[in-house]
Amino acid sequence: MNLTMKQAMNSLFSIETPSYFINPRFIPAQGLVNTVRDPANGNTVGVFAESRPEEIDAVLTSATAAQRDWKQLDAKSRAKTLHALANAIETADLRYCAELMTREMGKPYPEAIGELANCAPIFRYYAELARDDAGKVAGTTQTGSFQYARYEPLGVSVHIMPFNFPILLMCWTVAASLASGNGCIIKPAPATTLCTLEFMRCFTNLPANFPNGLVNCLPGGAAVAEALIASERTHAVAFTGSVAAAKAVAAAAATLMKPAVIEAGGSDPMIISSHAPIDIAAAGATTAAFHMSGQVCTSTERIYVVDSVFDAFVAAFVNCTLKLRIGHGLQRSEIGPLVSEAARNKVMRLVDAAVAQGAVIVTGGRIPPSQERGWFYEPTILINVTHDMDIMREECFGPVASICRVADFNEAITLANDSAFGLGASIFTTSLEEAMEAAERIEAGMVWINNPLIDNDALPFGGWKLSGLGRELSRQGLDAFRRSKMVILNHKPALQDWWYPYPDSWFHDAGGRTHN
Repeated sequence: MNLTMKQAMNSLFSIETPSYFINPRFIPAQGLVNTVRDPANGNTVGVFAESRPEEIDAVLTSATAAQRDWKQLDAKSRAKTLHALANAIETADLRYCAELMTREMGKPYPEAIGELANCAPIFRYYAELARDDAGKVAGTTQTGSFQYARYEPLGVSVHIMPFNFPILLMCWTVAASLASGNGCIIKPAPATTLCTLEFMRCFTNLPANFPNGLVNCLPGGAAVAEALIASERTHAVAFTGSVAAAKAVAAAAATLMKPAVIEAGGSDPMIISSHAPIDIAAAGATTAAFHMSGQVCTSTERIYVVDSVFDAFVAAFVNCTLKLRIGHGLQRSEIGPLVSEAARNKVMRLVDAAVAQGAVIVTGGRIPPSQERGWFYEPTILINVTHDMDIMREECFGPVASICRVADFNEAITLANDSAFGLGASIFTTSLEEAMEAAERIEAGMVWINNPLIDNDALPFGGWKLSGLGRELSRQGLDAFRRSKMVILNHKPALQDWWYPYPDSWFHDAGGRTHN
């Protein structure tokens, strides 16, 4: 069934008619129209419109009103409603949404479907976590006093999304925010606006206690994001994107004292120890470096291989890489296009500069001859790479793995840490000593040992250094969207001995004599 036939079956949202979303309705948009093109072939996918100030105002008004009702809902009812949302996601036919995602940004269709399959569980996780943890009772500092902390919602949260995992990363922060009692406004990446709007159908038929206007989606670019952050009617920000944009978002939020969760990407290292199982390490590196054409914040970009296994690893890595198929994400392929011409140009610039400085291409390093259209680039492996090359200092965000030969494990750790980034890091080794040392010594928010790229709803996701602020997932991800309030309650009012006026016996002069 082609896109046109599928679209005819969906009267709620049309890729041919610009709209924005205030749950449970799609509303015609009136702003400047942008055309979305398939990065694999340049074909038109659909259109969206830049949200206008009056549309932004309408969304802010609806979210504010809805949040007032939502925050009053008891924790059990709120959790039940979020489970109903999870049910709606699980029972929805999301194949069209996945197809749109592939056509918009190029990822292989199985990965798009896999992304959507992981969305419902995060709503269930946070539904129960927020119900279980609403504060803390402290040991009292005074007899007869009940002393505790309680959590309350922040208000309305803004979610500025990237193109690489447009739905899953949105759900990570939206689920935590909703579970905390907030309203949500989503600003999707321009490259993945259509699939995000299509996913909003899951918010169109929910229980009555899910207020209209609680979840909203406003298409647009940086100007829309700036307006939402600057508004006095928003109270928290979640952002995933480039370091430059992350700094701007963090600064804008800080000016208004708004909490912000910032995930700013990285240039993740991988260590191949002398104790590594070479075949497994090569297969793991192939996935870690080239998954989604390297357009993953936690992609392996820098590989440090101990000298004694260098040649064996490179040979095995090249062998695995040559098995990857390049093509449209709706075909049988592992490597799709980069999201845009600008993205590919950056990759080509970094590879060309590295080669000019002495790096050697052992495979890839070119636009595939079989792909005359689209923004494809072959999976590329570089050796003879030195640590001062730009490709080792910048985030490449493409299908390129740069390999450094190192003398030993200690040098690998030192070079892995020699980076402005600190999102994730991986190591392959069968040495328990090396595994434990790597976990302790690597300067990153996440460390993977023999199994890269895995995440867990119950563990914090985020980076150190320029890779970000705050955490998504886990209890820390929930706390990002709620604030604490200390409460001191004396159920039986009584005069306290420390209240004014102080007894005369408490006063002394310099000589220690008591004043009358």
